[in-house]
Amino acid sequence: MPTNIVVIGMGYVGIPMAALLANVDNFYVTGIQRRSQRSGWKIDWLNSGKNPFEGDEPGLDDLIKNVVQNGKFKVSDNYDAVDNADFILIDVQTPVDDDRIPRYESLLEVSQNISKHLKKGATIILESTVAPGTTDSLVCPILEEGSGLKRSRDFYLVFSFERVMPGKLLEYITDFPRVIGGGCKQANENAKFLYGKVVKKALQVTDTLTAELTKCIENAYRDVNIAFANEMALLCEDFNRNIYEIIGFINQRHDRMMHYPGSGVGGHCLTKDPWLLLHGYNKYTIRKNEAKIKIVPDSRNLNDYMPYHMVELMEEVFRESHKLVDNIKIVLLGVSYKANTDDTRNTPTENIIKVLQSRYHSHNINYIAHDPYVNERDYRLTELTNNFEEAVKGADALIFATNHREYYEIDLDELKKNVRTPIIIDGRNIFNKKVIEEKGFIYRKVGEGPEKPF
Repeated sequence: MPTNIVVIGMGYVGIPMAALLANVDNFYVTGIQRRSQRSGWKIDWLNSGKNPFEGDEPGLDDLIKNVVQNGKFKVSDNYDAVDNADFILIDVQTPVDDDRIPRYESLLEVSQNISKHLKKGATIILESTVAPGTTDSLVCPILEEGSGLKRSRDFYLVFSFERVMPGKLLEYITDFPRVIGGGCKQANENAKFLYGKVVKKALQVTDTLTAELTKCIENAYRDVNIAFANEMALLCEDFNRNIYEIIGFINQRHDRMMHYPGSGVGGHCLTKDPWLLLHGYNKYTIRKNEAKIKIVPDSRNLNDYMPYHMVELMEEVFRESHKLVDNIKIVLLGVSYKANTDDTRNTPTENIIKVLQSRYHSHNINYIAHDPYVNERDYRLTELTNNFEEAVKGADALIFATNHREYYEIDLDELKKNVRTPIIIDGRNIFNKKVIEEKGFIYRKVGEGPEKPF
């Protein structure tokens, strides 16, 4: 008997999940995607069997091609397929605004649309990260009111979060344990049936709120650890020592795994999930321990500061070189937030550029960005090229924000000939300070002091 599945939101979560499910015998998947200016093109692209992601995604090209050719996967912009859907997965973006409040416009719209088509016995699974308490207090009432059905009696609602990472989209679905938080035993059993077809690791069953908390705390944990690394990087700069050497020593212990600092934290998860956690805490609890909740927001703020620090390092070099930040060419190397991918969501490069443009808005500065993976439709802040030689020609400052593999292979002698002023700001430990200074570059790196220690 066929199982009809609808996956709403054709992004970094929805596409690989839909393709994996469509590859299961007797599973038929319809993806739903709005025909927006930014993402509407994916509908025709996916229906032709093509992978819309530019970065390396092992196995995804062939998987999409096969499930489309076999008639197991198609994409539409309407909700008709929900009428007969046994499972509906929600994979839409849930960002926060400048005041760190969740922007649930897409989630609310999708929930309302589902409610108008929902059949009895269907299981809705929210995979998008939300503030703890959102599934029960926001999504469930919309579904019940719009459908006239009752949760756990007429339909089933589950929160089961994604853990995908660009560059490893399929692997992080199939090879990670899956936390399932349903509103009742039957909801959990339904979700186990679905995920058991594609997830190779344990299916861990709990309640809805615990599952929501798990996702937010998991990402807040990583964000806090990165913030610690960034704080120690700033400390080591003032000590005039190299944090990367120190991390190497620390991580020789089998029970230590210190994170690495950098130009900033990007992506759709770490930049917002700690704020979602705190929003849920403020909205749905009595906040008895509110005065002690400090590490999460302080860490988030520190990580947001790192793009500013990249600009400060550049300004420091210009001052010491007695050069004005005017009539110059600045090159941003790496637009995606993660190496070897095309994912530009919340990229630190965006904030680096905004800081520069804010501080030097009346100056004559030519900005150009280089990235071997990112398409112009996903980046519009400055001119963008995938031609490295064109980007660096006549440059006065090279700001490396992303550690794409291509940057480790740069011919430094040739680079020195092409730039006008040999200044490099390294936010990802791409270069060796001694080597690059011997080549005649003026060099600053996040986490390493400017002077030679001995």
